[in-house]
Amino acid sequence: MVNNLPVKTLVHKGLTIEGYSRAAVQTYWRIPELKLGFDLGAQPWSFMATPTWFVSHTHMDHLVALPVYVGRRRMMKMEPPKIYLPEQAVEPIHRLLRIFSRLDRGRLPCELLPVKPGDEIPLSRELVVTVSATVHTVPSLGFIVWNRRLKLKPEYLGLPGEQIRDLRLQGVQVTNEVRTPLVAYLGDSAPAGLDACPDMFKAQILIVEVTFVAPSHRKDKIHKYGHMHLDDLLERRSQLANELIIASHFSTRYNSRQIERLVAKAVPDMLDGRLVLWL
Repeated sequence: MVNNLPVKTLVHKGLTIEGYSRAAVQTYWRIPELKLGFDLGAQPWSFMATPTWFVSHTHMDHLVALPVYVGRRRMMKMEPPKIYLPEQAVEPIHRLLRIFSRLDRGRLPCELLPVKPGDEIPLSRELVVTVSATVHTVPSLGFIVWNRRLKLKPEYLGLPGEQIRDLRLQGVQVTNEVRTPLVAYLGDSAPAGLDACPDMFKAQILIVEVTFVAPSHRKDKIHKYGHMHLDDLLERRSQLANELIIASHFSTRYNSRQIERLVAKAVPDMLDGRLVLWL
């Protein structure tokens, strides 16, 4: 496999988080066990087999690799992928792909699916993705991947299997759906986008943009352009019930050493060891 782009990897409770993110450069993530990814700002060859993608917004550093990804899958005779996008983006991207197809003289088969805040997308019997609004300079979305299981209602616990079967045959609802938020992906957003979806604070893994970390950068200006400062995350520390918090999408104004130094000074305990800098 061609190693053509940087990919950082971390495993948490059986879920592998892979990708890379740098503001205004490129953002791409995937969780191979869930067979899905977030954003297509570039496309490592190793990501090509992932069939389902959720695009947070249409800035080029989050979208520009879409034709490359679709074309590679067609070249390798893979099934057309499913791409979930903000509903406002679907028609323009259809046109964009038609232009690329004309220039390339090759088909770009894919399924572009519009989504909006409040939507639920069932991926399988066990997985569902919910969509929330975020706050950026273009229409933008956040996503949560949930595990869902049916559990027997308390009043039926202890009954023999045959009796539970008979109740089901009589049309009695003997189970409740129980959901666990596995991965939350904020995308690019001012902190209001995080606050608008409290379930993001509960996900086992939170992937959150922290574009700015220096105290000298003005938060009012950062928020105006739809981004977050490290201070915004720290102000919400009491709400962060996540087991793992991945801070990403750092501005190119900083190099990696500067980011590590500034974050270590601001939060020496790294949120009780839960905070990981994606550098």
